[in-house]
Amino acid sequence: MTATPRRGTPAPALRSRPPSAPAEKDRTESNVRMAMTLEEAPWLGWLLVKALMRFAFMVANNLVAIPSYICYVIILQPLRVLDSKRFWYIEGIMYKWLLGMVASWGWYAGYTVMEWGEDIKAVSKDEAVMLVNHQATGDVCTLMMCLQDKGLVVAQMMWLMDHIFKYTNFGIVSLVHGDFFIRQGRSYRDQQLLLLKKHLENNYRSRDRKWIVLFPEGGFLRKRRETSQAFAKKNNLPFLTNVTLPRSGATKIILNALVAQQKNGSPAGGDAKELDSKSKGLQWIIDTTIAYPKAEPIDIQTWILGYRKPTVTHVHYRIFPIKDVPLETDDLTTWLYQRFVEKEDLLSHFYETGAFPPSKGHKEAVSREMTLSNMWIFLIQSFAFLSGYMWYNIIQYFYHCLF
Repeated sequence: MTATPRRGTPAPALRSRPPSAPAEKDRTESNVRMAMTLEEAPWLGWLLVKALMRFAFMVANNLVAIPSYICYVIILQPLRVLDSKRFWYIEGIMYKWLLGMVASWGWYAGYTVMEWGEDIKAVSKDEAVMLVNHQATGDVCTLMMCLQDKGLVVAQMMWLMDHIFKYTNFGIVSLVHGDFFIRQGRSYRDQQLLLLKKHLENNYRSRDRKWIVLFPEGGFLRKRRETSQAFAKKNNLPFLTNVTLPRSGATKIILNALVAQQKNGSPAGGDAKELDSKSKGLQWIIDTTIAYPKAEPIDIQTWILGYRKPTVTHVHYRIFPIKDVPLETDDLTTWLYQRFVEKEDLLSHFYETGAFPPSKGHKEAVSREMTLSNMWIFLIQSFAFLSGYMWYNIIQYFYHCLF
């Protein structure tokens, strides 16, 4: 038999447990995250659409600009035989325009450059070597941008870059222009230095090059930092965190090829007939330090797709006369170490304060905002697409004539 409650006696009510504090906190945080996600959804959607549009434009830009560059170089080969200097001048201008297009991808994404230290425009017509710290692929794009307003520097520049760039879309352009692709690794080192020496002798003077861009660390910071610190600890050398200890091999080859031989009056690489009588040879070393806010470098994917918020990259310059740079191996290595210890201090100061320290003899650090001309970008992009259309029709015409 089942017991029945007495009449007038209420049935016992079921008690509900109060939610525990952790569960309530988790539920609240989940709701907040969901609200934030819903609020960010339109922005994320627009970011995706913008990235796809930018990628499509970049592909189209490459498909018209690079083949057009190659076609112009081919059609100008008779001029190369008749007037080599004029040919390489025209090629250099087209090369500068191509690098300007790459710079424009970052410019319109809001990736700009603030310059500090000495004004390198003052030496833009002289021969110089840039020694640059290396954090990411975006370093190259940053230099492509900030050197655009330095006269013909970009047109007459030679890059030393990792051999992997040879196999990118821009590789064939760099091969034609005369840039040098260096293979990293101890087993390749001696061979690569010999190839670099030969490359300078064959291409630097004959193509009227003025500046060389070199990354002495030999790789990205994140890849080399641990190895560099272990080497420093073992050999009682400076322990660096924002840069790595530089390698002196390529720098020594460049200086010996372009400076040392001038002491006896002979040209610094190439045939004597190809050396302009007004050339003074290599005159400056430009110590270049690239810094990113919060030490978060920009890579080439970000530069192309533009999914990162607008960022100002900071570039610091310090100019050294070549007469103050030692040429002997040990002294040169020590000198390079000193420069990278200074870079370490510069970057530490920047990450702490958001600015580079003032130069010696100055109370305040002065910065200069680098700008690109929108009209100039429009003109070179228009020229690229019109050239692509022209060459497409020319090739199509000959194809139909032949087949």
